[in-house]
Amino acid sequence: MAAFQIDPLAAAASSLTIGGWFRTQARLFADCVALQQGEQQLTYRQLNERVNRLAQWFLAQGLGHNDCIALLSENRLEYIEIELAAAKLGIVTACQNWRQADPELAHCLQVVSPKLVVASERHAPALGRVDHGAKQILLLGEQYERALAQASADEPPDLAHPEDGLIVLYTSGTTGLPKGAVISHRAMVARVMINWLDRPLAQDDAYLAFGPMFHMGSTDYVYTTLLRGGKVFVIDGFQDAEIARFIATEKLGWLHVNSAMVDRLMQQMQKDGTRVKGMKVVGVMADLIPRHQIAELTTLLGAPYANTFGSTETGSVPASKGLIPVGVIPDRLSKVQSSFCEVRLVDEDDRDVPDGEPGEVAVRGPSLFSGYWGAHEINKEVFRGGYFHMGDVMRRNHDGTLDFVDRRKYMIKSGGENIYPAEIEQVLLASPKIDNAVVVRRPDAKWGEVPVAFVVARDQHLTAAEVVAMCRGRIAGYKVPKDVRFVADADLPRSTSGKVKRHELEQLLIEESAAVTSS
Repeated sequence: MAAFQIDPLAAAASSLTIGGWFRTQARLFADCVALQQGEQQLTYRQLNERVNRLAQWFLAQGLGHNDCIALLSENRLEYIEIELAAAKLGIVTACQNWRQADPELAHCLQVVSPKLVVASERHAPALGRVDHGAKQILLLGEQYERALAQASADEPPDLAHPEDGLIVLYTSGTTGLPKGAVISHRAMVARVMINWLDRPLAQDDAYLAFGPMFHMGSTDYVYTTLLRGGKVFVIDGFQDAEIARFIATEKLGWLHVNSAMVDRLMQQMQKDGTRVKGMKVVGVMADLIPRHQIAELTTLLGAPYANTFGSTETGSVPASKGLIPVGVIPDRLSKVQSSFCEVRLVDEDDRDVPDGEPGEVAVRGPSLFSGYWGAHEINKEVFRGGYFHMGDVMRRNHDGTLDFVDRRKYMIKSGGENIYPAEIEQVLLASPKIDNAVVVRRPDAKWGEVPVAFVVARDQHLTAAEVVAMCRGRIAGYKVPKDVRFVADADLPRSTSGKVKRHELEQLLIEESAAVTSS
């Protein structure tokens, strides 16, 4: 008997794409509000009609399956329309970071070679300064609305496949030029399903999309909300008073605030006397926020804190299922593995490490990206052995939870010992006297490298000796900072995703050392 082979029609019938899924939701929730920005609202029916018109316009311009368009815009309703229209046709949308310098933007555009660039009035001038390579530019506003008005509202042909690229999101590039991570329809479908399963969200929970849509933080949860019939409020960046108003007037699912936003939000809510209407979960990346603030924020909002660990390449996978209860100052930040994924911790030879030992995270599952655009050699390396190697180091506890240790590529080698900065930072962030702490390496004649702590003090009387004393007995002696620098939080250099650029702090120390030597 011949081996079974799946029929191509059966394979097609088993597939699910973002465009097709949204088309279904637009019928089921036709008269519900899908998107709102300011006073402008679009129901699911209206949104789908505009998406269809744009898709038909794309076809009329000669765009088709597997082509790429670039999108350069602030957060606005049209951003989501563009992604959905492209999704229905199997066109990839490369989401450009408008915060980048011109050479970085030029690089990101050249990587994907878009046939069309869609830009807002605010950011279109950058296209005149860089070689974008596109044959056509579509400006949001009057030109965009004319394009929709002249196109049919009929459903476009269903051209997309699950493994087609949906969007390209660029990695932060803190130590080099950004890489374009291709997120497929399959990956986004899986991310939506994982978020539904791992979070206590309801169909009618709203989402506040104020994070830039060129990052996964907004993009993943816009889809998670729209594909269950919820309402997305589109906001042009983090606006303290507006966010507080929504907290008081809307039933929210997951409020994505990071460390840079927490103080501002709490101050605004206390100033306004905000009373929370309803919220399920708050926060991301608990490791990056002082622990006393976790307790303060969750108490103020009446919602647990999401103890997450994921990436642009993986979505909320591999370890974002855990919640920190309301009002609790956690003594540890162990992560709970996400659903629908396999997680290995491996050594430098890709062998599994024992429980309790640090190892690089290697993950497998349907939420993973499809690789970096045009980076064949890098893809071979990061996907070796059929797992995605994240470059992050974690430690598995005996109860199966996972503790973040640090980035594999950022390690301090001191006297032959490996030091992961996050081990020191977590000790310092546990103190109510410290609001933020970042540890970097400094060249040292005796030890090769030593750790230096940059500290944002909550207690203005805190001394360097006290900071060092916090570490003694909590971590090995060779891990204790050899110098402490007090800085303001605003003086910490950050990437567009809010991560501190350690290499810039390192460079500051190197320059200081060179100045002392030359004098």
